[in-house]
Amino acid sequence: MNGIALLFFSSFASICAAIPQFPEQEKEPKFWRDWAQRTLTKALSLQRLNTNIAKNAILFLGDGMGIPTVTAARILKGQMNGFSGEETQLEMDKFPHVALAKTYNTNAQVPDSAGTATAYLCGVKANEGTVGVSAAAVRSQCNTTFGNEVTSILKWAKDAGKSVGIVTTTRVNHATPSAAYAHCVDRDWFSDGEMPPEAIQGGCKDIARQLLENIPNIDVIMGGGRKYMYPKNTPDVEYPNEYKANGTRQDGRRLVDEWKSSKGNQAAHYVWNKNQLLALNPHKVDYLLGLFEPADMQYDLERDKQMDPSLAEMVEVAIKILQKNPKGFYLLVEGGRIDHGHHEGKAKQALHEAVQMDIAVGKAGVLTSEEDTLTVVTADHSHVFTFGGYTLRGNSIFGLAPMQSDVDNKPFTSILYGNGPGFKLSNGERENISTIDYKQNNYLAQSAVPLQMETHGGEDVAVFAKGPLAHLLHGVHEQNYIPHVMAYATCIGQNTEHCKGGYPVPCGASSLTSTLSFPHTQPAAVLALILLLHLHTQQPPRSPHTDPDTAASSLSSY
Repeated sequence: MNGIALLFFSSFASICAAIPQFPEQEKEPKFWRDWAQRTLTKALSLQRLNTNIAKNAILFLGDGMGIPTVTAARILKGQMNGFSGEETQLEMDKFPHVALAKTYNTNAQVPDSAGTATAYLCGVKANEGTVGVSAAAVRSQCNTTFGNEVTSILKWAKDAGKSVGIVTTTRVNHATPSAAYAHCVDRDWFSDGEMPPEAIQGGCKDIARQLLENIPNIDVIMGGGRKYMYPKNTPDVEYPNEYKANGTRQDGRRLVDEWKSSKGNQAAHYVWNKNQLLALNPHKVDYLLGLFEPADMQYDLERDKQMDPSLAEMVEVAIKILQKNPKGFYLLVEGGRIDHGHHEGKAKQALHEAVQMDIAVGKAGVLTSEEDTLTVVTADHSHVFTFGGYTLRGNSIFGLAPMQSDVDNKPFTSILYGNGPGFKLSNGERENISTIDYKQNNYLAQSAVPLQMETHGGEDVAVFAKGPLAHLLHGVHEQNYIPHVMAYATCIGQNTEHCKGGYPVPCGASSLTSTLSFPHTQPAAVLALILLLHLHTQQPPRSPHTDPDTAASSLSSY
């Protein structure tokens, strides 16, 4: 055995001896068997499927939240609360139904956020870079817009008399939210200031303008993007001395003022900071426009907590306003800066954004009922983000692998990127990270290929679902299937004729009961369930260290 190998194994052994790797009770097979039996009992209870009509529907979209990001965020959330992390449950982990969605765009194997947004909001796959138009539209070619527009589930819900809302941590005219209301062949046409003259002359409209004009009565709109609403060089209300925060519009329109004027005597409120938002009485608000930054909202780790609301705070206000409607509501919530953190190679920012979105998922769960609210959590695409290196149980998610490279004899972090800005050479060799602070918020995780911006990943993403007809999200689906399920469950869009007898009935079928009924009249099934319930009541208390519910619930106020 050479010296390097001997040093590695001796160091590894000393680490193992010094750090308890897991709770003592986990050594017992009974611990794992009992936990599995409790899970089985819960799974059996799900056989009585929820076939109610969904009054409300909420879509949580973690932009760039691929499965590796979900796992890493789970560990981070547990570690933020003093646990080892691996055994923690995210709020989305508790959803009973899980599927995979294929994310490719019609013209791209690895997709972008615009084409995917058109899929999971409008129900049709589209080309990369385009929002709210079919695949017949070509990016940046204005004349291909007309006749190729497709509408979204948000519009279907509004047309059905429901209240609707959009909440995002990006600008409100970014790729994800814009597909809910806009028809645009270029996702970057935020205002007319970003549009080429020929597109304006061709009759195409910028996305900020479409936010006001296409669906004029969106009940709640919150996020960033103030500067796209004001004339060019108009100083920002919060950053009057920062040129990059100034207005961008060439047409001279003041869209915020137009929005307020359009609401007449209705209780419409425009807010631009947290204090104004939280001072509102949601029960006395008909319409809300909240624009909290000139462009995207700040990363949560950098957020001014006195001025900028968290995603969970925005979601709470939004739901309280929307749920006043007796016909229900549709709400789109985007944790949009997960994606930005990954693109910048800043894994710590990305994962904290994912945790914040999960906290918002939990808040929505408290404010709604699974009996009448379909909630779906998914991502538009993944990233070339990974973590590995045989790390020990409880290792900091931002920490080092317990070994050095056997090629260059240097340490490496568990988190790495396939490409991105973290590629760095020092004297022709990989940078030695032992000389830098790799746990700081903006550390650029090392990458294999140098790029100014890290890229998306092409693998399937998870779809978590709970509430009425959530079981229709199962197996592996095309991404554009998602809004069709949500519309079917809420009896909107093209599925309005199928709602009979208290639950939706598909075309050509008289009832779902024959395929969805629980075999409660079969004695053997009842006996098995009773036995399992009895077993559940006989289990000793679980250790907080390995109790995922304890780990998750204690973070509810984070």
